[in-house]
Amino acid sequence: MPSVKNILCAVDFSEGSARVAAYAATLAKATGAAVCCVYVAPSLAEYVGFNVPQAALDTFVGDVVESAGTTMHDFIDEHFKGLPARGQVLTGYPAEEILKAATENHADMIVMGTHGRTGIDRIIFGSVAEKVVKTAVCPVLTVKPREAA
Repeated sequence: MPSVKNILCAVDFSEGSARVAAYAATLAKATGAAVCCVYVAPSLAEYVGFNVPQAALDTFVGDVVESAGTTMHDFIDEHFKGLPARGQVLTGYPAEEILKAATENHADMIVMGTHGRTGIDRIIFGSVAEKVVKTAVCPVLTVKPREAA
């Protein structure tokens, strides 16, 4: 069986992120792996054509990234105590950035949540988890945000 030395844990800081982190932490403890926890802030570049000044978008994204950095620090402290873990805040399209981070961090496994969108929401927004699962070169563990009742 291949060894797991590096786990990429992708979170969005929603309520379900704690559950995703719990799975990543459990796997890390069992395998002795290090965890790189990533959050991807949207770049908002697609809004430039809507007469929104690029400077305003850059300022907004910068504020989101700065706030996410603080949130990430607290998230790591709370969910990965005693584990070799670090956080990264990235900007861009989530699926692409998660895949790129997995490659750059030599991830042996990706752990991420699903949102379970269906119908028109799925058609419009797509599924980040689905794109990562289909494209990743390592195993991907997807975690539902809530336990089934």
